[in-house]
Amino acid sequence: MLRMDQAELREALQELEAAAHHQAEWHENVLRAIFCRIASNPEDLEPFAHRNCHFGRWYYERAAEELRAQESFSVIGKEHERMHRIAARLLHEATVDTPVVRADFEDLVATSGRLRLQLDALKDTVTSALTNRDVLTGACGRIGMLPELRELHARAKHDGEPCCLVFVDMDNLKHVNDTFGHQAGDNVLAGVVRYVNEQLRTRDRVFRYGGDEFLISLPGADLETGQLVVDRIREGLERRLLVIGPDNVGFPVTASFGLALLDPDTTIMESVCRADQALMLAKTAGRNKVIRWDHSITTGTHWRRVNIDDAM
Repeated sequence: MLRMDQAELREALQELEAAAHHQAEWHENVLRAIFCRIASNPEDLEPFAHRNCHFGRWYYERAAEELRAQESFSVIGKEHERMHRIAARLLHEATVDTPVVRADFEDLVATSGRLRLQLDALKDTVTSALTNRDVLTGACGRIGMLPELRELHARAKHDGEPCCLVFVDMDNLKHVNDTFGHQAGDNVLAGVVRYVNEQLRTRDRVFRYGGDEFLISLPGADLETGQLVVDRIREGLERRLLVIGPDNVGFPVTASFGLALLDPDTTIMESVCRADQALMLAKTAGRNKVIRWDHSITTGTHWRRVNIDDAM
């Protein structure tokens, strides 16, 4: 899942579609040059043609960093470079009136097919991120949360990879809304998500659970590591995020955090409830705190998670 805001996702998708369109046009022109003996572009015979074509310039120079982290992106580069090598060989044969080698042509077709599949996969990733994104805050939506947690739960169960779950709840957001208006409250929520995402890794996720609550997943992190990360985030929010009132006097916005492991020996539902229980304790302990769940915590919050699929 991509951690980009709506505008960045739309721009990335437009650039990706434009690059794919240029690649398809290049492929058609190459086929015409090979079989219709139409003059080809001399640049297609150069050693680094794959870097200098329209698609190559997008791939190597302009593609968003978040796209580069996707598995399909590296495969796209390899298949695209391979296409240019095969095409250069076929174009050279066409210029000297040498019959087309069938194996080379079949290789070109197969490589083109694999490239299209990977491009479609990357476009699907961006489109999915666009449709599963909270419009207000830019956090991931609830639709994608359950599949993500199920995958992380399976890794914890079969591979032993830990995952720390973090519930986040803004402190006194109602006071912000009542004092400065709901637009100020919305700005706080969006600012919190932006700041939190800046502190996380590419594989970490921030989901908007509802209202002013967010659920963060930290794959590969145990409770100790998770607390180090969350402590840094909590302190950063307190220092950085301010609400400015009509009199130009600002006050800090804080958040409370509850941590629990995604336990491979229980249901996802139970692990989420544990993080929620720790969050409730953090709020009752005075807010702006980080609490880790343990078996002594019983705050009776299971009823708050009735909207989660019981099958988890």
